[in-house]
Amino acid sequence: MTANPNAAPTRLVAISGSIRRASHCTAVLRSLTPLLPPTATLELFPLDDVPMYNADLDGDSPPAAVAQLKADIAAADGLVICSPEYNYGIPGVLKNAIDWASRPGFASPLKGKPVLVMTASPGTAGGVRAQAQIRDALAATLARPLVRQHIAIAGVASRIQDGLLVDEPTLGFIQAGLVDLLSEIRWLQAARQQA
Repeated sequence: MTANPNAAPTRLVAISGSIRRASHCTAVLRSLTPLLPPTATLELFPLDDVPMYNADLDGDSPPAAVAQLKADIAAADGLVICSPEYNYGIPGVLKNAIDWASRPGFASPLKGKPVLVMTASPGTAGGVRAQAQIRDALAATLARPLVRQHIAIAGVASRIQDGLLVDEPTLGFIQAGLVDLLSEIRWLQAARQQA
């Protein structure tokens, strides 16, 4: 499929499962823009200001950070998530963001949204045990986590330099995942145009 030079860029929103200042996952996400074609953009959405989910606040006027999260996801063509693994599972800050973004149920901005899921850990498993929980949570929102080989970055601390991922084999593996994500987005756009 040939790209339309007049088409709007494919917009990706990146979400880190860690709000730590020196987060390895955030460093990974900050390293992705050079891996993308010029027809795609990537914007990092920080979760620092997203409050804990409270159904009492889940209405027409949600907290400002929640409204922005939903708006950014709605405007995106796809999402890229990179998360650590906490106690064999999904970090609370990421699960909380998914819970907020999943509203309203079955009609949220996550519905039908392609998602590339990655994990990273200083340990040898690369946070892979969190991936199943992240994928399950996304599937419950009717999002479309990509079905592909897992991207689980082991020993991530040794692969980061000056706040960026510098390990070339890892970058190449991630780039292949981004290619899959962009292909899925193009396929969905074409399917919608034919519907």
